Amino acid sequence: MTESAATTTDQAGETKLIPATNYLSAGIHIGMKQRIKAMERYIYKVRPDKLAVFNIQLIDEQIQNVANLLSQYAPEDILVVSRKKNGHKPVVKFAEAIGGAKVIYGRFYPGTLTNPNYEKYIEPKIVIVTDPFLDKQIVEEAFKSNLPIIGLCDTFNNPKNLDIVISMNNKGKKAIALVYWLLAREILKNKGEIKGDAEYKYSLEDFEMPEFE
Repeated sequence: MTESAATTTDQAGETKLIPATNYLSAGIHIGMKQRIKAMERYIYKVRPDKLAVFNIQLIDEQIQNVANLLSQYAPEDILVVSRKKNGHKPVVKFAEAIGGAKVIYGRFYPGTLTNPNYEKYIEPKIVIVTDPFLDKQIVEEAFKSNLPIIGLCDTFNNPKNLDIVISMNNKGKKAIALVYWLLAREILKNKGEIKGDAEYKYSLEDFEMPEFE
């Protein structure tokens, strides 16, 4: 896994959704120095400064696969979650763009997925979390409810109880925005709501958390 001499730009190969350089400029491939064994399979290399680097071709493929899966669900059956601040605007815009997904950002109230008597109880059919560690309460409840769970996972996230992983930098606002922007675009294309990328009315900046928030 370790390639001390290689640089991140040696990944600028072919990707399908956007040019590889766009992934690189968003920093989506930059992981952490801390790594867990379960995430090693997704790591392309480790830099001399000990930062892990994800495979952007794999990220591209993962985003396509997740978009294909989510396209099979009605928007209102999808729940997208982010306790992490850099994910607040991306999840809200994702929910809006695909036509009204359920969204939780910031605090998550226990019982939301497991207690039918709770006033905020909801019944999604699939869940996406931005950070499996910070969103661990909802991962636990979704798992207990036998819901499929998709997680954006950095090198130090435990993918336990997740059904699908998008291996990526889930810390940076540009990286998080890019993933949700692409997912929404591909879902709309898959459903025939837009014919191609040119008809997608949202810019990447629409999904990105402002600096001042």
